[in-house]
Amino acid sequence: MATARTSAQITLAVWKALFLREAVNRLSRERLSWLWVLLEPMIHIVFLMFLFEVVRIRVIGGINTVVWVMVGMLAFFMFRRPGLQAMNAVGTNQPLFGYRQVKPVDPVLVRAGLEGFLMLVITVILLLGAGMYGYAVVPADPMSVMVALLGLWLVGVGFGLAGSVAVELVPELGWIISMAVQPLYFFSGVIFPIAAVPQPYRDWLLINPLVHGLEVARLGFAPHYQALPDTSIAYLYGWALVGIFSGLALHIRFARKLAAR
Repeated sequence: MATARTSAQITLAVWKALFLREAVNRLSRERLSWLWVLLEPMIHIVFLMFLFEVVRIRVIGGINTVVWVMVGMLAFFMFRRPGLQAMNAVGTNQPLFGYRQVKPVDPVLVRAGLEGFLMLVITVILLLGAGMYGYAVVPADPMSVMVALLGLWLVGVGFGLAGSVAVELVPELGWIISMAVQPLYFFSGVIFPIAAVPQPYRDWLLINPLVHGLEVARLGFAPHYQALPDTSIAYLYGWALVGIFSGLALHIRFARKLAAR
């Protein structure tokens, strides 16, 4: 005699099925899609390394420029990819909402989780590759690095939750949000060190939680890195919690409208 499943068991089963579906679609949607998942952050890193090589900058904040660029870029992608991919999860999974077990919030959370997992794998692969070329890519404080990456991923989850509701209610917001994310390369300290920005503009940039995540990640790789003194991992997680709870509240408020579109 079959026993009735609990709500938690049903949710986990839905997430497992969605995770497998999203993984297959993400890696085999087009020819060599799986390769582009790896190449995209690598291209960004190589381009920045080339720029710094041209201007002959070997050290930033007391650490090797290659390590500075690689850690910053991978940390930024830990926010960017989950956030942007999760933002479009509701529309692409619309047919599944005919099943009462599947809620609009489910594909958003699953896609954010998948992208976070893929970025973690990519981070390990690229750091191992850099290590084979002789760069010091072994973190001095692995726990700090993991805490920073987790915080950046959680900020991306909150961004994706809120954005997924916004783009479904007002489709025009999709390209506006995507365009607005691009300048974050400059404002998050991915391309240039925030410490080099004069006051009061530096304090303005510190409002951005991504700056704090990138600085903590770099500090975890090199304790002698001259990080900003106002860096706060608590500030990063505060933004993450606000974003996630706000996004979940929006999904609860507009659940029926999202499922009926």
